[in-house]
Amino acid sequence: QVQLVESGGGLVQAGGSLRLSCTASGRTFGTSGMGWFRQAPGEEREFVAAINYNGENTWYADSVKGRFTISRDNAKNTGYLQMNSLKLEETGVYYCAADANIPPRLNTRSSAWDCWGRGTQVTVST
Repeated sequence: QVQLVESGGGLVQAGGSLRLSCTASGRTFGTSGMGWFRQAPGEEREFVAAINYNGENTWYADSVKGRFTISRDNAKNTGYLQMNSLKLEETGVYYCAADANIPPRLNTRSSAWDCWGRGTQVTVST
């Protein structure tokens, strides 16, 4: 399975931006879809964005459309989530996920993804 490590989280003021990275160790990243999920304390893990194996298709939660951009560079075995105009309610631990066999209709289900990173904390302040 792909091993994933997230980075780029931190403290940012509301309205600011962060770029998260997800670096994969393994041979299958280039043939795997990749997604980002957020989990706030006391809440269930929530879909944020996904991208297919070659970067030609993307999907976003309605709440982040127009503000977040998911991308990938398979030559670097790395995926990215650019987050702009961050809101207080978008505080949480952001997890990267990868899976080679998820149909697009299941992208939003965290239980459908096989491989997960350990997460990176994003805190949006006033």
